[in-house]
Amino acid sequence: MACAATLNVVIFREKGVCMNFWDREETISAEELQKLQFLRLREVLGRVYQAVPFYQELFNRHQVHPDELDALDDLSRFPFTTKEALRDNYPFGLFAVPLKEIVRLHASSGTTGKPVVVGYTQQDIQTWSGLIARIATMAGVTRDDVAQVCFSYGLFTGGFGLHYGLEKVGATVVPASVGNTEKQIMLLQDFGVTVLVCTPSYALYLAETVRDLGAEPQTLPLKVGMFGAEPWSEKMRRQIEEALGLLAFDNYGLSEVIGPGVSGECREQNGLHINEDHFLVEVIDPESGQVLPEGAEGELVFTTLTKEGFPVIRYRTKDLSVINRERCACGRTMARMRKVAGRADDMLIIRGVNVFPSQIESVLMEVPEAAPHYLIIADKKKGCLDDLEIQVELNRDKFTGSWRDLEEVEKKISRKLVNVLTVSARVRLVEPKTLERTAGKAKRVLDKRS
Repeated sequence: MACAATLNVVIFREKGVCMNFWDREETISAEELQKLQFLRLREVLGRVYQAVPFYQELFNRHQVHPDELDALDDLSRFPFTTKEALRDNYPFGLFAVPLKEIVRLHASSGTTGKPVVVGYTQQDIQTWSGLIARIATMAGVTRDDVAQVCFSYGLFTGGFGLHYGLEKVGATVVPASVGNTEKQIMLLQDFGVTVLVCTPSYALYLAETVRDLGAEPQTLPLKVGMFGAEPWSEKMRRQIEEALGLLAFDNYGLSEVIGPGVSGECREQNGLHINEDHFLVEVIDPESGQVLPEGAEGELVFTTLTKEGFPVIRYRTKDLSVINRERCACGRTMARMRKVAGRADDMLIIRGVNVFPSQIESVLMEVPEAAPHYLIIADKKKGCLDDLEIQVELNRDKFTGSWRDLEEVEKKISRKLVNVLTVSARVRLVEPKTLERTAGKAKRVLDKRS
């Protein structure tokens, strides 16, 4: 039963408690959702087969046809789409509509090879804005908030993606973009900003800079942080919340799928709700490509169900997570994904053992003498043996000043890392602010073995 409504926000009463949703689809039943997904999946498979030569050739080569889809599970018979395929069709080879119908172009960073170019129709922009409005509402953002977006406004999807959705909610948006951290802090203070949008690592850097300027970060008017674009641990979440006096929420997306807006956390902070009426999710074994049962950790694979300009079929994200289909306490019925622990291509193999940056971060967050800024360096020792070094910035507030104590801290971190990783790593504490800061994705790994 609805108890009130403001703008597009639908507010339901359940057991005497009012809960906020952006739209009614967030509480759709499993039966309704599966029916909607099936209809949309058949439509998008048929459309890409007719309009995108790449998909027609790919489906024919794997001897599958859209007309053969009789159930959602039949999707597993269709081939994957990889980032390499997207790059090979640069720039517009995978668009499903003529370029005259594309109103916006974005692109990945293109750090290796050519970038992946993605296109949006006018309807895609509206869909995208609505999805961001959903995840912003999940985090508690309303028209009474002032939101500062500290993502780059350019080919990267983060800035514009969050901007349009926050405006749709009715929030006042400050398009601060990246850089000039002291000015960012001035805007936060002078404009009464209540919602911070950036990477989690930049949020910690903002708090650090506020302290350097002689103020306490908790005095900022911030209430909500919407963070994404890089993996971050639960321990980092608590550190950000304590440092800035806000509630920190994760949101997830990829340029290849739509950008931010694929999933986001509600106030329960217990997994990211996937917008399943727009994205069909699978979890596969990264090695074999086989679909895994519910509850198993594996690589996320997404199929877009409503995108017009740049639909993708079974796109391999290389992001590792787990899907949970239990109903959330917030009342939303769509599946939740665990915070991404890392990427399959971020994994380091050290002396035959799989090592993820998130494992190292979880250890460092337990050591009060260590600041949340680190660099993982993999190299070859004497040309053949893998060598792992972790450079960690020292937290001066927790350090006694004794060199003997400094050595003990390094040994303590090394012991904890061995227990978690099962391989040894050299730990080197470095001076505060020695490691590079960035408003974008933090650079955590340097693999010099190649």
